[in-house]
Amino acid sequence: MMNRQLQSNKIQDLTILGLLIALVAVSTMLIKIPVVSTEGYIHLGDSMIFLASIMFGKKKGAIAGGLGSAMADLLLGYTHWILPTLIIKGLMGYGIGAISDQENDNIINFRNSGALVFGASWMVFGYFIAGGIMKGSFVVSATSIPANLVQGFVGALLFIPIGIALKKTKYFKQYVLK
Repeated sequence: MMNRQLQSNKIQDLTILGLLIALVAVSTMLIKIPVVSTEGYIHLGDSMIFLASIMFGKKKGAIAGGLGSAMADLLLGYTHWILPTLIIKGLMGYGIGAISDQENDNIINFRNSGALVFGASWMVFGYFIAGGIMKGSFVVSATSIPANLVQGFVGALLFIPIGIALKKTKYFKQYVLK
């Protein structure tokens, strides 16, 4: 009986992870605003990385953030960004999940606020470094900073009402697996 329960938890865990990866990928692809200077785009995917990481923890946040975002780059034709995105967004999800407080019923708390600031800031820094390496110029890469700041902090702001609503649902807690 115990083995069946363990297997059921693993299937549930894998299903949630797959849904989180898809949620990041689709939200990244749904509305995209091209940014010529970065050869990239502004999107809503970061809000779902915040959701995956703060609501489900660092492991799911890292996997959903990295794979979901890299998958979106692949499907949208931004193949030159797949590897940097996998690394940057994966570390973003891990860091957010490590800093945040999944136990607190209140989404707006000190640790979660710090996690939001960290996530947006890390993403801006990560793409600045990756862009500098890829373009061979950190001056050129610095042009990505304003667009990435908008993307990161708008994503953080969008996450807040979604996270509050999810935390209030009676079904949510049964699906959060540590």
